[in-house]
Amino acid sequence: MKGTSMNAFTLNRRAVMLSAVVGASTMFVAGGGGLASAQATPPISGNAGHYRFRVGEIGATVLSDGVIGGPPRVYASDAPETELREILRRAFLPADHMTLNLNTLLIETGGRRILIEAGAGTTMGPSGGRIFQNLAAIGLVPADIDAIVISHTHPDHVGNLRTADGGKAFPRAAVFLPKADWDFFFRTDPDLSYMPVPADFRVRFAAAIKSSLEPVTNDVELYEAGAEIVPGLTTIVASGHTPGMAAFLIHSGNDQLLLTADLAYHPVVNVDNPWRPGPDRDKETALASRRRIFDRAAADRIPVLGFHFPFPGLGRMLRTDGGYAWVPANWQF
Repeated sequence: MKGTSMNAFTLNRRAVMLSAVVGASTMFVAGGGGLASAQATPPISGNAGHYRFRVGEIGATVLSDGVIGGPPRVYASDAPETELREILRRAFLPADHMTLNLNTLLIETGGRRILIEAGAGTTMGPSGGRIFQNLAAIGLVPADIDAIVISHTHPDHVGNLRTADGGKAFPRAAVFLPKADWDFFFRTDPDLSYMPVPADFRVRFAAAIKSSLEPVTNDVELYEAGAEIVPGLTTIVASGHTPGMAAFLIHSGNDQLLLTADLAYHPVVNVDNPWRPGPDRDKETALASRRRIFDRAAADRIPVLGFHFPFPGLGRMLRTDGGYAWVPANWQF
């Protein structure tokens, strides 16, 4: 183990949401007729779980590890119940379960392949662990990964580090972890009483962290948020959700991408509405981190990748008269 004026971006929420609806409607119309409707329909075998783009000279690919989820109340801890149900209904989301995606990011820079977040595997349910088939879909195997950078050590970010038989899932990769999280979750028995989940879930949660990290203890590089991991990948202090959580800024030339980790779980409840995630250990510090980083994304017009946002998780943060609004990025073929 080795040691511009904000007013320019302030928009009316109704206008933002209207523009999003118009964009979505256009997408459906574009895909519904013409040549596509005249061609034979291919057999359905599942949708793609990878999405490629570039950040300047850096190649980037979102790799889905699948999905997890739970009661919406867990992710919007201070939302009035009636209002939460109505917001979910208006967003065409179920009132009893919120689905969260697992959007890991592979970047290729300086001759190295670096995975940002390892994903959940099956530590938080049977619908995770898809990253390996999505790596294969782009012609790679786990041994092709040179480094893995983790924002924080919750199971849905480290679960795939361990194989089913207890070995290293990524045999060549160095693993970069925030030191404060390593100290809190791995070196001690963490007090998770702040989490709004049943006690037996907390026990399994803590155990999953330790078991996921055990195979890589000799390959861990601990970092303090604010450090540059490699040229073009800088960590940003984003503590509150966990003691050491970091956000990430990928930068190349004039292009940037901001990865917000778990500052928000779902744009409907944590961006378009300012409710606080229940799993935040220090909710006031997490709120300050969220506002500071969302403000930066909006003011500097930096594209954003939300780890748990609907796949592929890319879009923009806009300032509104009441806070922020999430605008998904246009799909690039």
